[in-house]
Amino acid sequence: MEDLKYVFGPVPSRRLGRSVGVSPILDNTCNHTCVYCQLGRTRHMTNKRQEFFPLQEILAEFKRYAEDTDAYDVVSVVGEGEPTLYSQLGELLKGLKQLTDKPVTVITNGALLYDPQVRAELMEADIVLPSLDAVTAEMYHRIDRPYGRLDFEAGLKGLIDFSHEYKGQLWLEIMLVDGMNTAPADLEAFAELVKKIRTDRIYINTPVRPPAEAEIAPASHEAIQKACELLGAISIDMLTTGSFSSEIEDDYEACISICRRHPMNQFEIRGFLQSRGCEDAEGFFKRLEADAQVTAVDCKGMKTYRIRR
Repeated sequence: MEDLKYVFGPVPSRRLGRSVGVSPILDNTCNHTCVYCQLGRTRHMTNKRQEFFPLQEILAEFKRYAEDTDAYDVVSVVGEGEPTLYSQLGELLKGLKQLTDKPVTVITNGALLYDPQVRAELMEADIVLPSLDAVTAEMYHRIDRPYGRLDFEAGLKGLIDFSHEYKGQLWLEIMLVDGMNTAPADLEAFAELVKKIRTDRIYINTPVRPPAEAEIAPASHEAIQKACELLGAISIDMLTTGSFSSEIEDDYEACISICRRHPMNQFEIRGFLQSRGCEDAEGFFKRLEADAQVTAVDCKGMKTYRIRR
């Protein structure tokens, strides 16, 4: 298959299975620069919605992809930042649903849910996965580090309103960061807050890949377990991990394409290479280590490879 500009994967998702990603925004463009982001610090901070890439180009590329394979479980509009910044999101979702019979999802930080237009466009998705990392404005600014004057209360009200308007599946994700939102009082506050939100599922997550800020640490097992009990939630750690794949024929280019959107650790890369019949894993890793566009981050003895921003 030709090199892909907007479509990538499938990538294993413990929530969604084999997920084909569709990225409609510029590289590393977001209205948050979260302390835990696996892509590193946000380079292009904005809250202005734009048609970063022509809608028809994205749909045409996905159409070509879908004509070659249906070996995926879901299509995820996720981008390399915040996908709701794409001003043609509603039309993109409609177009994707005409090209596949698989569920079409949007993974979002939820910051733009205060905007009625964004909420209306998201109605086209089969599943929406918004994040909620804070229970106060102070906590929001400390963890998510939003652009400009983004208001925590306005975003929260938008999430609550959307949850009651939306007819599809709403899967809420809460990212627990040790020492920042994991105190017993914080978990109790989350439990009270989510009572206002209509959810089909609640997931508890914690940073497991090298985060944007080196001092960030995952939540303890005890904090995750307590959060799951209080919120009736599921820990993502309990879900089964799938395997990476790509329609790009060249092993190295396929790996780089995935790492650009979804950093891979050394074990995931070995499994990826094995699934493709590549026998020279050591030579592959030497090439990765020598590649100027690749950053290898060592975290607790595990190397994770991501693309320099």
